[in-house]
Amino acid sequence: MLAAGWAGAFPLVSGLGPHRSWGLCAAAGYLAAAVAVLVLPRRWARAGSVAVALLGAVLVPLFVLVVGGQGQSEVAVIERSGELLLRHGTPYLAEPRTVAEYTPYLPGMALFGLPRALFGTDGWPARVAGDARLWCAAAFLGCLAAAVLPTRLRPGRPGRLGRPGRAASVTAALPGVLPVAALVASPVVALPLCVSGVDLPLTGLCVLALALAGRARPVTAGWALALACALKWTAWPAVAVAVALLAATGGRRAALRAAVTAAAGTAALVLPSALRSPGPLLQQVFAFPTGRGDLPTPASSPLPGRLLADLGPAGWYAVLALLLLAGAAVALSLVRRPPLDTRAAADRLALGLALAFLLAPAGRFGYLALPALLVLLPRLAHLPRAPRPPLLLRLPRLPLLRRTHAPRPHAPRPHAPRPHTSRPHAPQVVPAP
Repeated sequence: MLAAGWAGAFPLVSGLGPHRSWGLCAAAGYLAAAVAVLVLPRRWARAGSVAVALLGAVLVPLFVLVVGGQGQSEVAVIERSGELLLRHGTPYLAEPRTVAEYTPYLPGMALFGLPRALFGTDGWPARVAGDARLWCAAAFLGCLAAAVLPTRLRPGRPGRLGRPGRAASVTAALPGVLPVAALVASPVVALPLCVSGVDLPLTGLCVLALALAGRARPVTAGWALALACALKWTAWPAVAVAVALLAATGGRRAALRAAVTAAAGTAALVLPSALRSPGPLLQQVFAFPTGRGDLPTPASSPLPGRLLADLGPAGWYAVLALLLLAGAAVALSLVRRPPLDTRAAADRLALGLALAFLLAPAGRFGYLALPALLVLLPRLAHLPRAPRPPLLLRLPRLPLLRRTHAPRPHAPRPHAPRPHTSRPHAPQVVPAP
């Protein structure tokens, strides 16, 4: 009912057409899900309610918006960048004149716009197949499925992970499917999935990379990090967190392999476009989102960093100093107390990103959904946690309990002599003459 009320408020307060359309469909879907809990048998109530919520808040509004060609401006930006990448080898316009012509993403995001460039817009099947939201949602859900599916240890090889059978993997993953599906049906995921979807692939890749790092798979985690870092530069802190996790659980060699793979993969995806148009990339990807571009950014939510940056140049440099201090604090925590499992790593990454979004000179409240998903998804998916040590091992040693004098020597206790018992001799048997 809370989700239904929240979605029902969009047609009344929102000035964006896609948000109002989603709110009408989602409110009806959430109400139907609440009714399903009361009507269905107790055994099927939860699963049926989640299914109804997915249908009403995700599938139906997504189909309506895609067929109708409605969406936020980010969808058109991604699809245009895909066409530019296919025709000119770079997703950036040389001289953008309006905010809509800016591409504030790294070149990897243009891959989600390639289907539009290939299928075109003639007919509703082509419009549906080429919509970037569908491919962003597919990447997000695929990453979640790969992160939820478990692996098991190979016998006789500690620390190495193998592949279980398909039935065993699916059975072990079932407890995490329903909570993750409920989160996807919630407004936190359903709204951006239907109207934009631009941040969902980044979120899924970060969760997948941390899950693979927690399973001691450095090369695969490095490739997932490379894909995430080629989408938006806000994913770059995930490399440091994953490397710290691998260094603490798998050793320096595993951490180095992940770092090298992530750096090489990111360079392979970003450098071709960066070398072809370095100026537009720096202007549109780095200067424009931080409020230092030629045009003002529409990301102007009244967050602390934005309010401080509006005070003038001194406020902007103060924001920069606070960002550096926050980054240094998180980096120091990774060195002093590195994460030991996927949940701890996701929490550390969520903390760093939340501080960055709050202190950034330009931002939106919607950006905070990424840290929230990083905290929720590993827990709802039942990703494994490292065993916690006993309480006595985790307590610090108090100075008052330390021994300040040499221990008193103890005299050895005299041992009583062991009584000697003679064994009886067997009688001699004299043979008869």
